[in-house]
Amino acid sequence: MQEQYRTLAREGVHEIEINKSRFLCALAPVATETEAQDFIARIRKEHPTARHHCFAYVLGADGGIQKASDDGEPGGTAGVPMLQMLLRREVRFVAAVVTRYFGGVKLGAGGLIRAYGGVVGEALDTLGTVTRQRFRLVTVTVDHQRAGRLENDLRTTGRTVREVIYGAEVRIEIGLPEADLDTFRAWLADTTAGTARLELGGEAYGEA
Repeated sequence: MQEQYRTLAREGVHEIEINKSRFLCALAPVATETEAQDFIARIRKEHPTARHHCFAYVLGADGGIQKASDDGEPGGTAGVPMLQMLLRREVRFVAAVVTRYFGGVKLGAGGLIRAYGGVVGEALDTLGTVTRQRFRLVTVTVDHQRAGRLENDLRTTGRTVREVIYGAEVRIEIGLPEADLDTFRAWLADTTAGTARLELGGEAYGEA
C-alpha cells in the first residue's frame, strides 16, 4: 500500500468563461467507480441543456484506476487534459466533470485543451487538497478506571482515536503510523503500568 496520497478537501464547483463559452468544473471526492459515475450522472441532470459534460477520475492510492471522456468534444481535447491535470497534481479518489455551455465561438483544439485542463487546475486550487496517511489500526483494551485518562493522554499526544467501546472493559481503537508501533508499545506499558492489552488490526487511511 502507498504510505500516503493527496485527495480533494471538499466537493465544489469552479467556473471560467472563455470567448463566451462557460466551463463549469465540478469536483468531488469519490471512493469507487460507482460513486464517480453517480456524481457524473448528477451533474448531467443539474445541467440538462449544456452541450458537453466531459469527465475524468482517478481512483486508488496508487492511481491504478483512471478514466476520461470527451463527451462529444474533438478527441483528446477535453477528458484527457482533465485527467492529465489530476495526475499532474497527484490527486487520488477524485472525479471531475466539466460542463460546457457553448458561446458560439470555436476555440480550436489547443484552446479546448487549455480550457478543460485549466479549469480543473483552478478548481483544485479553489477547493484545496488534503493528504491522507496510511495507518495501522490498533485496539487497546484497558479497565474502566484507567480508560478516561488514557483516552485523554492519547488525544493530547496527537494520536488518532477512531472509536471507544464500553463493555466489561474499555476498547479504544486508534490509528498509528507503522513506524511508531514500537514506540507506542513502550509508551502504553509505561502509561498504564503494563495493565493495557494491545491488539494489531488491519490498515486504513486517515488525515496526516
